[in-house]
Amino acid sequence: MSGTPSSAPITVSIRREVDPARIAEATAWVQTGVNLASSHPGFLGSGWVRDGADSHHWHMLYRFADEAALDAWEASRERAWWLSMGEGFVRSERTRRRTGIEGWFDEPSTETISVPSSTGTTTVMVAPSPPRWKQAVSIWLGFFPVNVVFTYLMSPVPGWNGLPIWLRVLATTVVLTPIMTYWVLPWVTRAIRPWLNR
Repeated sequence: MSGTPSSAPITVSIRREVDPARIAEATAWVQTGVNLASSHPGFLGSGWVRDGADSHHWHMLYRFADEAALDAWEASRERAWWLSMGEGFVRSERTRRRTGIEGWFDEPSTETISVPSSTGTTTVMVAPSPPRWKQAVSIWLGFFPVNVVFTYLMSPVPGWNGLPIWLRVLATTVVLTPIMTYWVLPWVTRAIRPWLNR
């Protein structure tokens, strides 16, 4: 991995194909992985779902505070041991790291999720991911007012309006991208979450 590690929270999405004859073992194995990850510094939460009662496709999400914390977990002996325990019944695996726009709308895409409880594992209902058009509206709701404010603030700056348009757009996006990512979009999506999940 090159460059400076990201300081933003990172969500890892994993899709595994599990031997349907070993569902009970796989369930215990997945929960063990959740318990191990939760003991590591920077762990922010996790969940896992199956496509259906008879499905052998399993989906797992977990999030760490930053790339360094995630790398420490992924390089740990505990995780290596845990993965080796699943070699007999996990047939394939696909993993994605998500630090960008998907994180603003993170919700499991299936209808139930298994979470640990004092009596074992409890299945609860969750909202599906919002459709893309609602995500686009959410981004616009944040971007439009911020862009208008920035434009008004910069207009009186001497020489600003004389700059080539590409240079003004470059400066605008450099300034507004972190503002949108860390403050505006998280606030917008929290504010309109009921509409996003409707």
